Amino acid sequence: MYRIKQLETDVNLAAFSQWLEQQGVGHRITAEGNHQVLWLENPDQAEPVLEALRQFLASPQSHSRPDRKPGSPFHPSGRWQASPGHAPLVMAMIGVAIMVAFATDLGRSILSAALMVVDPRVYPWDTMAERLTALTSTLAGGEVWRLVSPDFLHFSWPHLIFNSVMLWFLGSQVEWIDGRGRLLVLFVVGSLLSNGLQYFTAGPLFGGLSGVVYALVSYCWLSQRRRPRFQFPSALAVLAVGWVLFGFTPLPELLGLGRMANAAHLGGLLAGLLLGLVLPAREPRH
Repeated sequence: MYRIKQLETDVNLAAFSQWLEQQGVGHRITAEGNHQVLWLENPDQAEPVLEALRQFLASPQSHSRPDRKPGSPFHPSGRWQASPGHAPLVMAMIGVAIMVAFATDLGRSILSAALMVVDPRVYPWDTMAERLTALTSTLAGGEVWRLVSPDFLHFSWPHLIFNSVMLWFLGSQVEWIDGRGRLLVLFVVGSLLSNGLQYFTAGPLFGGLSGVVYALVSYCWLSQRRRPRFQFPSALAVLAVGWVLFGFTPLPELLGLGRMANAAHLGGLLAGLLLGLVLPAREPRH
């Protein structure tokens, strides 16, 4: 058993204990002098249980019902188990990326040029001045979609699969818990910063949802610290930062991994941190 929380003995936890049993959460409540202590069999359940306890103390009647909210993607153990119905916007993003992969033959088709920040066949982009001129002319021509369309352009199936898995794991949580509007803000701001930084650093020959994924990683990490509500392994943030640092070394090319869009990764991280700072943390929705 793992010690999770100590409370005053005047707090009646009987209803909360019954609710935990109905959720399949192994636990015990013991008395220690003038206090009572909540223990859990599985320490991995501590975060969702503590959040549920906070809600119970604020509104005890909310945990008197025998079942979870109908359709909730939270498993009784606290694990995140979403279905497509919980995050239709994320599913749409992944679906568009898959269709684009087939339509562009993973970036080998001429259609790919229509999805890059600027058309590399039309504009020179070797210098910063040329890139700025190309982007200004492109936007003036009404091709505003190019600011976000590189997100859906991938050049290999492993790249698309990895981005889709990460987008689903984090994006579905943000869409369900923080709302579809919050996810859209993350997508737009993450896209603009990651695509913009990558374009001005290296030109238009890049694509992928990695910038948005990195924005989700840093947003979830920072916002989670203010109000725990996501299923977010802390090691994921360490891995993300480590991969960015790794990408700025010569090792990826030496190992045959090719050149990574590291400026896009960095831009996504910065976008997520910015939004995690300025956007209020939402109340969890179970």
